Amino acid sequence: MLTKELIWLIDSPEQLAAKNKQYLWHPFTQMKDYIEDEPLIIERGEGIRLYDVHGNAYYDGFSSVWLNVHGHNVPELNQAIVEQLEKVAHSTLLGMANVPSILLAEQLIRLAPEGLTKVFYSDNGATAVEISLKMAFQYWQNRGIAGKRSFVTMNNAYHGDTIGATSVGAIPLYHQVYKPLLFTPYVIPYPYPYRDGGEEAAVGRMLDGLERLLQEKSSEIAALIVEPVVQGAGGMIVMPEGCLKKIADLLASYNVLLICDEVATGFGRTGKMFACEHDGVTPDIMAVAKGITGGYLPVAATLVKEKIYDAFYADYEEQKTFFHGHSFTGNPLGCAVALANLRLMEERGLVEAVEQRAGHLAQLLSPLSDERHVGEIRQKGLMVGIELVQDKETKEPYHWNERMGVRVCKLARKKGLLTRPLGNVVVLIPPLVSTDEELDAMVGILADSIRESTLGTEGGAQ
Repeated sequence: MLTKELIWLIDSPEQLAAKNKQYLWHPFTQMKDYIEDEPLIIERGEGIRLYDVHGNAYYDGFSSVWLNVHGHNVPELNQAIVEQLEKVAHSTLLGMANVPSILLAEQLIRLAPEGLTKVFYSDNGATAVEISLKMAFQYWQNRGIAGKRSFVTMNNAYHGDTIGATSVGAIPLYHQVYKPLLFTPYVIPYPYPYRDGGEEAAVGRMLDGLERLLQEKSSEIAALIVEPVVQGAGGMIVMPEGCLKKIADLLASYNVLLICDEVATGFGRTGKMFACEHDGVTPDIMAVAKGITGGYLPVAATLVKEKIYDAFYADYEEQKTFFHGHSFTGNPLGCAVALANLRLMEERGLVEAVEQRAGHLAQLLSPLSDERHVGEIRQKGLMVGIELVQDKETKEPYHWNERMGVRVCKLARKKGLLTRPLGNVVVLIPPLVSTDEELDAMVGILADSIRESTLGTEGGAQ
């Protein structure tokens, strides 16, 4: 048996790989497949590259699950954590406050769509959504309208993995097994022009379905939740321009709240600080996470309009308090680095720069549209989904068992690019600071990986 002293000395790549397989259970990962492969173990990061324990470098082509902003090992963000660490690492927000949480709340409200006025902290996107749902539900209860207790979500939605967030998720692969545990929302289509007959038909079908539902059920519907402008895990589906505004107007006319899940789309990712700004929409409730700390620490927030806050603001005896909280809510280290992240974004003009970089990225991706197995390239800002199909003319998808998206991403990894697929959709979500040259390199690797992976499949180039 190993002594306590020896346990801490075992750190060779081979030993780490063995321990990884022995002790870790990875999220969204079939472990039977995983342990048969050589595991990727990251040791450090520099700029937009990650380095494994063997010293191999990889472009971080999916921003470490869609959340990295400035790259890795950023001196300004590192320093913000060190300075706060020398003061206090954590103090609760339950009945008290801390300095960074107050200052960050001020900045979030300054940057948020006009009309959002209060910030409720948590620690990840799913909990920010969970809080949004509970707030929307209790809002109506506190106002004495107890019948409004249902929710509307959209087909192929993903909002996180806690019970409430899973309930408003609508991706069968992720959510079906948990159905007995969940509440059941109403589900309407998310406009998917590529597979729904074009923009006009897709938007019309969605709006017609929503209006019929509101006509029949608005008296029982508390809120609709939507991934604004880009539906992430559902396949990087880009909502046509103006669609979100039409949804917001419909909901307002039927007295139903709008929740925007900006967990993936917030903090510059789509070319606006928040995606709902593209349509000039201010939701009643907005959930944010991921990019809030630049990808450094787990902080999330739920922002609300004053009317939501006011419905909970009452005498103690009325018991209208929002009884929800997390141990690390408003963590000072996380809030301090989030403040540094937002400051650095402004100093670098990063949100404005995304538009220019997005244009360059679109030019790089354009030739891929001619590939015989690329059905559609969808992009908003620096969020890209490339849908691969078996047959371009019929749009027939690859069978799940062919693992085409997985094959492309595995080959890309060998060539020095990290990303993850969404079924047959290959994702590219680079850090916002990626240069044109770095985008060139990433797209080049991805294009080569797609061509090589699809070569020889039915209907493809021989």
